[in-house]
Amino acid sequence: MARSRRFIGKILLNKGYVTPDQLNEALEKQKETGQRIGELLNELGYCTERNVSEGLAEQFGVELVNPAAMDIPEVALQSITKSTIKELLVFPLDRSEGILKVAMVDPLNLFAIDNLRFATSCDIQWVLCSKESLETAIHKHYGLEEETVDNMLQEFTESDIVYTDDEGEDSEVEETDAPIIRLVQLIVAEALKQRASDIHIEPMENRLRIRYRIDGDCYEVESPPKRLQGSIISRLKIMADIDIAEKRKPTDGRIKMKVLGRDIDLRVSCLPASHGESVVMRILDKQSILLGIQDLGFMDDDYARFRSIIKRPNGLFLVTGPTGSGKTTTLYAALNELNRPDTKIITAENPVEYNLAGINQAEVKEAVGYTFARILRAMLRQAPNVILVGEIRDKETAETAVQAALTGHLVFSTLHTNDAASALPRLIDMKVAPFLVSSSIQAVMAQRLIRTICKNCKVPTQVTDTELAMVGMKRSDVEGVQFYTGAGCPECRDIGFRGRLAIFEMLEMNLAMRDMAFRQAPVHHIREEAIRNGMRSLQSDGVRKVLMGFATIPEVLAVTASKH
Repeated sequence: MARSRRFIGKILLNKGYVTPDQLNEALEKQKETGQRIGELLNELGYCTERNVSEGLAEQFGVELVNPAAMDIPEVALQSITKSTIKELLVFPLDRSEGILKVAMVDPLNLFAIDNLRFATSCDIQWVLCSKESLETAIHKHYGLEEETVDNMLQEFTESDIVYTDDEGEDSEVEETDAPIIRLVQLIVAEALKQRASDIHIEPMENRLRIRYRIDGDCYEVESPPKRLQGSIISRLKIMADIDIAEKRKPTDGRIKMKVLGRDIDLRVSCLPASHGESVVMRILDKQSILLGIQDLGFMDDDYARFRSIIKRPNGLFLVTGPTGSGKTTTLYAALNELNRPDTKIITAENPVEYNLAGINQAEVKEAVGYTFARILRAMLRQAPNVILVGEIRDKETAETAVQAALTGHLVFSTLHTNDAASALPRLIDMKVAPFLVSSSIQAVMAQRLIRTICKNCKVPTQVTDTELAMVGMKRSDVEGVQFYTGAGCPECRDIGFRGRLAIFEMLEMNLAMRDMAFRQAPVHHIREEAIRNGMRSLQSDGVRKVLMGFATIPEVLAVTASKH
């Protein structure tokens, strides 16, 4: 049986999770390091931990499970201690008639199976799970880590920490202030467990408020007492290499730390406010951008169009939408698709959020005149095939990007407009010549993020005629369609939503639209032509995902304009 087992690399290749070039690169590196190919592909950023687990499950012919979503009998949970679970990376699922069923992260860990057989006096039956789902299951069934924010706060007494005065003056934290250091580490770890994208530390008049932004919305969590405010903020500023004496001006920095076994970057912003400095930390987790293009929310037809556009040798591809709509993730997914040894890719970003293997990334430094436009001009002398400009915000950058697109480069960038059609007049407003706009742009994609229904508590529901009318539909249009909502459960913090999905509208240029851009036609005329050319509006794409059971009508309406 072992001789006929397929190679994990081949399985991941067949599933479309990696490209042949990426697999060959990992195989070459394997000769030097001796690591397993799945681990290497994950480290190189070519596939996710979940992708590798799916491949292993197929390779060994076993089931891939999520222990966090399962009802597990108490007799199974009592079979293995929490410390053993964390040491062996296994999780008990069931126990009956002398057989213990467990989920394992590593199917080749025979030592773990032998240990469990000896410790439990049971025969061991195993299936696979990902490391992330195992950690969530530990959290759910065995409680939080031994040390949590809540019980950490109980350790503090008046003698543990220096009080801050009424004006919020910060006291410097020395490296020996172990309790504060551990508390800050735990605040970040808890945010990561809850899938937060940002941590907000906000001084109020009589208290310190901590909120996590999860799936786009802020949720308040247990917060430390007001007297710890100065020490916590000072500790964060020291970690971010920010001058702790500067409290009058906005400052920013970056923290690199290892949390829950993952290397995490935090982008830190400090803003002086009435009751002390407000601190926001953006969590930059590389795992969050290791998505394939289809994982973003593309349906098969949109995916085919998107791939055909980004495979073109030249032209300008714009992604539009408000802050926090997933534009960077989409662009990185496109770059991952194009990232091959025979392709030179250069990016200009402000700041560089994620370091991507095999891609040359330049960071904007306005203070020394290293602007988007200047980097872009320098890039053209580096003979790239693909260029990413983080954002087009002025005439100089816009003109340089357009010129690059017209001289044989594929250029990706973002623009702040409400929809795809508005991008064309927006560039003309920046004083780019209309004939350059009409000839350089290949496509414009607008996107938004909507919350998806929690799979763990998804239940059927009814929609009203008013809701249907607001998305341009009638009752007769949805005969036989089942709508869903989330009932609320511990997995989704009782809100009924867990995770987010993008909705898109993709405007692909044709001769008519190029002529309209050249003549500076009104936006609504360009939009009408785009729809005739096959563009599906943001709301239409959202409705399609509602009909497929991924989202709710109110959620789609919250991010798109209703039809009147």
